[in-house]
Amino acid sequence: MCRKGQGTEYELEDRVDYTAQLDTAIAKLHEEGRYRTFIDIERTRGQFPHAVWTRPDGEQQPITVWCGNDYLGMGQNPVVLEAMHEAVDATGAGSGGTRNISGTTVYHKRLEAELADLHGKETALLFTSAYIANDATLSTLPKLFPGLIIYSDELNHASMIEGVRRNGGSKRIFRHNDVAHLRELLEADDPNVPKLIAFESVYSMDGDFGPIEELCDLADEFGALTYIDEVHAVGMYGARGGGVTERDHLAHRIDIINGTLAKAYGVMGGYIAASYKMCDAIRSYAPGFIFTTSLPPAVAAGAAASVAYLKRTPELREQHQTQSKILKTRLKGLGLPLIDHGSHIVPVIVGDPVHTKNISDMLLADYGIYVQPINFPTVPRGTERLRFTPSPVHGPDEMNKLVHAMDALWSHCALNRAELAG
Repeated sequence: MCRKGQGTEYELEDRVDYTAQLDTAIAKLHEEGRYRTFIDIERTRGQFPHAVWTRPDGEQQPITVWCGNDYLGMGQNPVVLEAMHEAVDATGAGSGGTRNISGTTVYHKRLEAELADLHGKETALLFTSAYIANDATLSTLPKLFPGLIIYSDELNHASMIEGVRRNGGSKRIFRHNDVAHLRELLEADDPNVPKLIAFESVYSMDGDFGPIEELCDLADEFGALTYIDEVHAVGMYGARGGGVTERDHLAHRIDIINGTLAKAYGVMGGYIAASYKMCDAIRSYAPGFIFTTSLPPAVAAGAAASVAYLKRTPELREQHQTQSKILKTRLKGLGLPLIDHGSHIVPVIVGDPVHTKNISDMLLADYGIYVQPINFPTVPRGTERLRFTPSPVHGPDEMNKLVHAMDALWSHCALNRAELAG
């Protein structure tokens, strides 16, 4: 072997120990109590939110899923499944390429037309996920509007943060839902440069709403574009499921609406809805769109069926809101530290990553209730939580079991914490 300086190889003792560095990184997560584990669950068609968990010992245990994003159970809806079966039988599995290379089918165009109609926009543009849609769009906009400044709410989703971070343009971060702070930032910048305000309709960790109308007013005043993430609202708010912007009659004031097909619609994929020229420019310039294989036709077909179905089924949205209100009322009755901003999100703050995971583990093993702990960096340290997502398919029995389990475990964990503190 060559000595250092005598060739391209180094002595073994001089080499970086990559495995040791990986061990250190993973050990740090374990020490902080925020190492994330996946559990093996199998959903059974027609029985959601019930599923089967394969325990570490190989045994199978029936469980109830309380943390899924299939908010309305549309992933099990016969209308959606039938549309997907028909598309698979007609076209096969994959799309065959990017949208530019054989990956555009009648199913993709049909879905984009449904989404454009849903939001009252000229057109829509499909991506493989809402994460990619946010990242690709926000990182591309400065190419289209040189000198663009993006004003981003500090609690925007990671996908929006990533898109803003790597777009090469200027950015300003305003305090969460703080319209006055945003005004200060807008006033401090050149009135003649292009601007965009990026925010969400429902913030998924606390369940609070963005001040959409006030943000639109500022955008009008300062000549800024508006970009909203409606991921946790599409399908669940508005007369036809167009989100909070539809519910509040504000969709026409939003330039770009981002949404997902993987939550209320129960399938997969993301999109933006906007003017024809905006979507055409993003389609033509965004690498995240240009170089990505398109959604399988069957997925697009199922999503289109789901969007169309929820446009004409407001009762599912009403049942969903009712379930959320009932669960919040019952958990508040136990005295649990619940955040309630009036949305469908039900977060119970534990405030410690280890205790959060302990409660999650005991709910699963002892009660057959699955709710994943949410820790930093998804939420700030000290606000670790369990985030419940009730749905129209969670019945009274499931609700009773959850409430009784939380009552018992919260008292148990409170005693343990007191003993540790003492």
